[in-house]
Amino acid sequence: MLRPMSVTGHFRQLTRAQRHCFAAAFLGWTLDSLDYFILIFCVPAIASEFHTRDSAVFGAVFLTQAFRPVGALLFGVLADRYGRRPVLMANILSFSVIELACAFAPSMNVLLALRALFGLAMGGEWGVGAALAFETLPKEGRGVFSGILQEGYAAGSILASLAFGLLFHRIGWRGLFIVGAAPALLVFYVQARVAESPVWVEGEKTRRAGTVGTGLATGARGGVQPATLLAFLPTFLFLILLMTAFMSFSHGTQDVYPTFLTVQAKLPASTVGSIGVLYGFSSIAGGIVFGAFSERWGRRPAIITSALLSIPTLPLFAYGHSAVALAAGAMLMQFMVQGAWGVVPAYLNELAPAPVRATAPGLAYQLGGLLTSWNGKGQALAAEHWGDYRMVLAVTVIVVALALAGLAALGREAKGREMTAE
Repeated sequence: MLRPMSVTGHFRQLTRAQRHCFAAAFLGWTLDSLDYFILIFCVPAIASEFHTRDSAVFGAVFLTQAFRPVGALLFGVLADRYGRRPVLMANILSFSVIELACAFAPSMNVLLALRALFGLAMGGEWGVGAALAFETLPKEGRGVFSGILQEGYAAGSILASLAFGLLFHRIGWRGLFIVGAAPALLVFYVQARVAESPVWVEGEKTRRAGTVGTGLATGARGGVQPATLLAFLPTFLFLILLMTAFMSFSHGTQDVYPTFLTVQAKLPASTVGSIGVLYGFSSIAGGIVFGAFSERWGRRPAIITSALLSIPTLPLFAYGHSAVALAAGAMLMQFMVQGAWGVVPAYLNELAPAPVRATAPGLAYQLGGLLTSWNGKGQALAAEHWGDYRMVLAVTVIVVALALAGLAALGREAKGREMTAE
């Protein structure tokens, strides 16, 4: 059995600086997710105002995901060169300003362009924040930290659900985008409380001294030796495939679900928002539980187990005939989906070499998003064609859960790897 102390005990042994670092990474991902999910919940309202179909608005979701790899590469390279902390601050400020601009979009085309820019900013936050966190935190309890850190995404969805359920009828979708600009305030916290990654500082001292690290050599200006990149390439390609399955797992069960609840299940905004809050909390629980299990079982077995256990939840998740049944199904589904996702930050950072740790995991993560960027729009088009979101959701879960479990079984385990500058 998983003891509560096995989770809380790891946090009690953190230093003050480590706690601030973890909080900054968690909040950055939470608020990034808040801004993303505000769009997800407002799809029908935006479509109504701009006199278009829901599937057309999901084009904005596609552009967000399509430009995320560009942001992962851009901000990741900057963070590997200039440090995690200043780039994280620039990243948070960027997506907050763009979210505010979306509130004043005069047309669908302008909104599409702004969401592409938002995707660029969103793409950088995860990789930079995760590198800062895992290079600062101890390796003991890394699976627990990973599970909680990744569930910043679920926490963001909870905040978006609450905002939608409580404020939508008062301020509309444009007002919600203004609320979504609040993450800019997090920059002041990072500036005042968060220290630079000790691993990056150590590596920077080595580079300035012109020395060469063992095995993972870097030049005096911080470039990575070609041999290092060549050796990592097969792993990097595998991680892209793995993250493609992961992205399909999460976006395939989340992006069109509020639209399904609104359009096909005919639930009011307050109920949709409440269901979103419930499955958001369930997501956080799943990430913590399976993240902790991954410390005992290993990263891959935790991923495989949670992916396969999502399939039995389908009768309630997609075919529930009441708000209560759908809420229960959504909670069970997201417990399993985010259970698998809770392992991701630790797993990717354990597999990546230090000189590209802010770039490679985030880039693989976001390239997976690029390959599945048509997911939401494709599901919406299929549902409009067949007149049935239920079948589309069910087929998506079965195919993707089996694919994810199969890919995870083919990967290698790196649980407990030391995070060093070399």
